[in-house]
Amino acid sequence: MTTLRKALPPAITLILLIAGWQLYCTVSGVDTWLLPSPKDIWDAAVEQRSVLTTHTLATAELTLYGFAAGVAAGLLIAVVLHLVPFLRAAVYPLLVISQNVPTIAIAPLLVVWLGFGLAPKLVVIILVCFFPVAVATLDGLGRSDPRIADYLLMSGASRGQLFAKLQWPNALPTMFSGLKIAATYSVFGAIISEWLGSDKGIGHYMIVQKSAFRADRLFVAIVIVIILALLVFGLVLLVERLVVRRER
Repeated sequence: MTTLRKALPPAITLILLIAGWQLYCTVSGVDTWLLPSPKDIWDAAVEQRSVLTTHTLATAELTLYGFAAGVAAGLLIAVVLHLVPFLRAAVYPLLVISQNVPTIAIAPLLVVWLGFGLAPKLVVIILVCFFPVAVATLDGLGRSDPRIADYLLMSGASRGQLFAKLQWPNALPTMFSGLKIAATYSVFGAIISEWLGSDKGIGHYMIVQKSAFRADRLFVAIVIVIILALLVFGLVLLVERLVVRRER
């Protein structure tokens, strides 16, 4: 009942926005290529459903591979920088600087270096996803209660036991905060990687429809991207509930 109560206001707002959008398009008579109505978008989705299914599955597969690789890279970086303070002092500022380089600018270079295969696409998603995971996890690892840590060390615990029993469990809430951010970024990264050069995927589909001035189909692609991002985000929420509850 509580979940329904929380979901009801945004659902009503969304319905009102769609109804107002449809009313405006109907009354104003605006051209479909300029601003399609929700009905036009729905009709385009039904018409293109078989093509969209193929492209959506390709983007979903690429997103999951890239997200998994980005999360692994972020966790590895966070753990290494936490365990080796010297590396943290030397590398952490470089990580921050790396996020100021536009992904869309470096993406063509990745194609030159790595070719047109899967590798440059995965690298783009990793670059988008690893930073929030690394920063959030590193922050969580450093927030353990020092008094408990001192007590464990005086009781004979090793550094490995201290990490496994105190620091890692303590970092899980903040780690999952980073994972949620990376989950939404992963789909965005997959779309950018498909813009580089691909014969399938929602990113490729968007490029083709943009060239054809099919705004209705572009809106369908945008809706699919939103749905994919919500699904990945929901998957992270589900894993968070299972893992954090078990740790507690």
